[in-house]
Amino acid sequence: MSINAYKKTIRESESPRQIERRIFSRIIGGLERDARRFDRSETRSDRLSILSDGLRQTLTDNQAFWTALKFDLATPGNNLPAALRAQLLSISLWVDRQTAVVLGGGTGVMALLDVNRNIAAGLSGQAPGPRG
Repeated sequence: MSINAYKKTIRESESPRQIERRIFSRIIGGLERDARRFDRSETRSDRLSILSDGLRQTLTDNQAFWTALKFDLATPGNNLPAALRAQLLSISLWVDRQTAVVLGGGTGVMALLDVNRNIAAGLSGQAPGPRG
């Protein structure tokens, strides 16, 4: 099966909510791998090394996904309540700023991870859990 056929099958068999939850789960896994070590690193040099070992790509993927969500949230046909859309748009702007801080060698990966976990929990119909 070609990758395009596989993607088409997923789109036809999963709801948008399920697809979003699956993407968040994949990104969360990448962030979990490096978040604690990154945020606990004492030097900017150590953090930049962790970024180059794969965290940068995970952060880029996360930011790209949030950018796609931001576009969807701003689309006139979006059916979410206006207040929820506004809150999610605000979070997406925060994700952009926080990602820039982290890519510059500052701490804050755990904060990004917590936001993604809470959104994924909401997509699953669960209450957000305590920070782990």
